[in-house]
Amino acid sequence: MKLKLSKKLPEKRTAAIAAMFCALCICFAASISVGGADMGIVETLKAALGFGDARSVLITREIRLPRVATALFGGMGLAVTGCVLQCVLRNPLASASTLGISQGAAFGAAFAIIVLGAGSFAGSSILSGFSNPLTVAVCAFIGSSISAVSILFLSKARRSSPESMILCGVALSAMFAGATALIQYFGDEIDVASVVFWTFGDLGRASKIGAFAISMLSMAALAVCLLQRWNLNALEYGDDTALSLGVKAARFRTFMLLLCTLVAAVTVSFVGIINFVGLIAPHIARRLVGNAYAYLLPASAIMGAVLLLLGDIAARTLAAPIVLPIGALTSILGAPIFLYLLVYGGRAR
Repeated sequence: MKLKLSKKLPEKRTAAIAAMFCALCICFAASISVGGADMGIVETLKAALGFGDARSVLITREIRLPRVATALFGGMGLAVTGCVLQCVLRNPLASASTLGISQGAAFGAAFAIIVLGAGSFAGSSILSGFSNPLTVAVCAFIGSSISAVSILFLSKARRSSPESMILCGVALSAMFAGATALIQYFGDEIDVASVVFWTFGDLGRASKIGAFAISMLSMAALAVCLLQRWNLNALEYGDDTALSLGVKAARFRTFMLLLCTLVAAVTVSFVGIINFVGLIAPHIARRLVGNAYAYLLPASAIMGAVLLLLGDIAARTLAAPIVLPIGALTSILGAPIFLYLLVYGGRAR
């Protein structure tokens, strides 16, 4: 009987991942077909491959595909980083938001918009975009990197523990939030509106270059984490157990923290603050496939992509033709899901 159960468990996990992948394909097709132009799913998918009239190909490849790719791989990257951070910090609340990475990016963006003047609008409305989006993205990356380096430095400090890093992240978040508010205090109405607009999160903000950078980095991070799955499994049982299995816990934790913060920093710098995806996707995946990282990592990646694609679909359809801020929607929809997992997941255990 035990042998049969051991054989059935991997089959159930594989089936769960396959079902999630099918859901991802459906969400991708639905998301790429949503827009102001009257185009069906089949027509849109053909246009994405280069078939169809020039107008359909232009709309799909230049507008919709970069946005959907950003949602897919951005959600994947945030979910993978959240999954790994929750392991190496041994804290179920670990994510880019709780470590202050998102708030550091917001500070960098505010600095670029108000101090460097990169926030003046290129068009007549706030939806026209920033006059120098690359400067905003670079400064946001620098701000998030400062937060990440601070976390890494504190992890090397004496008496530091994985649990204390979360508290350090909370302190850094408060510090960056205060600094952002102080910069906004000296800005004019347009610059302050630009900062607020940036913090809302916008998947359409990422260009083809941004979408390519996010996709390549997210897939590379997933591959590296899968190669390190046995070390992650060992670290689940504590540093002493990991050390007895040949894992240098402190060095491995520093490496994984550096990798995760890099992915989160790049993603946030291009699309703005998107909360809860990196936090709840690993929890949902864990309930479906368990704690084995050979299954948990790909399941978390797929779930993160599904959640962000669903959020993007909701953002573009609930108040069409107005596009709602994706960051606000993920927070509104993610908080109840997380509370449900927290309450009923705890009861199940």
